[in-house]
Amino acid sequence: MQQNLHSVIHLMNPDTLYNPTPFAYSHIAQVNIHQLNRIVHISGQGGEQRDQTLATDFTIQLAQAMHNVQLALEAAKATLYDIAMLRILVCQYDQLKHQLIIQHLKALWQAHALPACTLIPVPCLALPDMQIEIEATAYCA
Repeated sequence: MQQNLHSVIHLMNPDTLYNPTPFAYSHIAQVNIHQLNRIVHISGQGGEQRDQTLATDFTIQLAQAMHNVQLALEAAKATLYDIAMLRILVCQYDQLKHQLIIQHLKALWQAHALPACTLIPVPCLALPDMQIEIEATAYCA
């Protein structure tokens, strides 16, 4: 069992399941409720910048969406390592976009255990040019 030292979350990848680490997620996020002080729900963050502009490039939207998640976490006095669950919605999903997401998440989490994650292909999102939306749930001691 991998333990995130910064929170009450234990991220696990049991030997009875395949290793999801190359795909930038963990199978299980266990939260120890008795140590819990706060649950932080981050609404789906798209690739919009503060001025509401939206790049047309998927990679730029991905980076901005994760940056927006980090800004929201920071406002709640939480970090990436407090995230137990990510939900990633992607328009016009393909393997290239999947690989870009994996690379980006691995770069952000580096040597830390990755949160549980569900990637959901969708036909559209809130804005016509929006290609990705990322929702997070964090648990903080």
